[in-house]
Amino acid sequence: MAESPGILPRLDEAPLSRTQVMGILLCLLLNALDGFDVLAISFASPGIAAEWGIDRAALGLVLSMELIGMAVGSVVLGSYADRAGRRPAILLCLAIMAAGMLAATFARNVEMLSAFRLFTGLGIGGMLACTNAMVAELANARTRSLAVGLMASGYPVGAIVGGSIAAQLLVGGDWRHVFLFGAGMTALFLPLTWLLLPESIRYLFQRQPAGALERANRLLAKMGQAPIETLPPRAEAGGKLPLAQLFAGPLARTTILLTIAYFCHIMTFYFILKWVPKIVVDMGYPASQAAGVLVWANVGGLAGAVLLSLLSWRLPLRALLVVALVAATAMVALFGQGQRDLGGLALVAGIAGFCTNAGVVGMYALIAQSFPTAARGSGTGFVIGVGRGGAALGPIVAGLLFSMNLGLPVVAAAMAGGSLVAAAALLGLRRG
Repeated sequence: MAESPGILPRLDEAPLSRTQVMGILLCLLLNALDGFDVLAISFASPGIAAEWGIDRAALGLVLSMELIGMAVGSVVLGSYADRAGRRPAILLCLAIMAAGMLAATFARNVEMLSAFRLFTGLGIGGMLACTNAMVAELANARTRSLAVGLMASGYPVGAIVGGSIAAQLLVGGDWRHVFLFGAGMTALFLPLTWLLLPESIRYLFQRQPAGALERANRLLAKMGQAPIETLPPRAEAGGKLPLAQLFAGPLARTTILLTIAYFCHIMTFYFILKWVPKIVVDMGYPASQAAGVLVWANVGGLAGAVLLSLLSWRLPLRALLVVALVAATAMVALFGQGQRDLGGLALVAGIAGFCTNAGVVGMYALIAQSFPTAARGSGTGFVIGVGRGGAALGPIVAGLLFSMNLGLPVVAAAMAGGSLVAAAALLGLRRG
């Protein structure tokens, strides 16, 4: 039997076991599922607007509904994961997502669809919070930042694969088939997750529910570690600070600036992801080809996520992130200038996706680095939860600007400004 004090430092230093690698890979796939479920409404939006005759301002509200749900879900279901465990919370999120996607196929008006997307967003937001925590707790110290970054890259993977399928579904079917496909894929992951995803051993050490010692030893055996005689002290496992302490002392500056940066950049990010198909259709292209442009935006997003994650091993993360955010500002503004053909649109959308998603992935890693261990859970939850308001606001603001008869160049330049504000906020962070 190993001594329980110091077990977490030993796990941090040990190489990853097959169980840990499998858990991280499954979380990557779950995040890919998240990516498709969020963007399903974007792929379907041209058909929705055509069938129900809604204008851009109303469409902007519909596009934002699951993002509002995500803000609530990341906080509510993230807290539930702290109480009940990461694994049961992830299963609950999957059930919510599957039910919401299926319900969307029965929507008969904008109000019904908006309600179903709001409900679906609860599961999507909770899933992001839970998988982010799960991956950070499954990884060792050396691979933690890389694992979180690669997990986040699953988001554009889901959009690429799912979007390619959605483009084919839109050729011969209507927009409801996109949601039906998403519901089926989400339901498929319920038994896979039940069978393959372990509970977080750090959760067992921190919360110490009934039977925690036996469950922890079974996990340790799968991870190639010796069993322990007693659970480690809860202080060693880490905990959450009260929310008010995030705004006390030196943490206040970190919390405020990171929240501003994430809020503003996520507005720009979701402008691209939510409005690209409708913008391309309004240029005269069919919905299936518009979906293809969004797929290329996510191909670029995947490349940006992976490259930034790899570069962060060698270069300062904040400097990389500021460069990505400034580049995102330029490329989103350039997308608004239009291109001569569909290939040009896809190329610029891909580069814009590269820069904006690199910014999002880098932001997740920087948030985790910027808070001390005792404040990491509370700090991350607050910044991402509040920042999700920017995700919801982005498509709404763009829709309102379009409804004021402002052209695409003006709207794109205005929405690109979010990334520039984010870069300025990060420059205000203390070095460390």
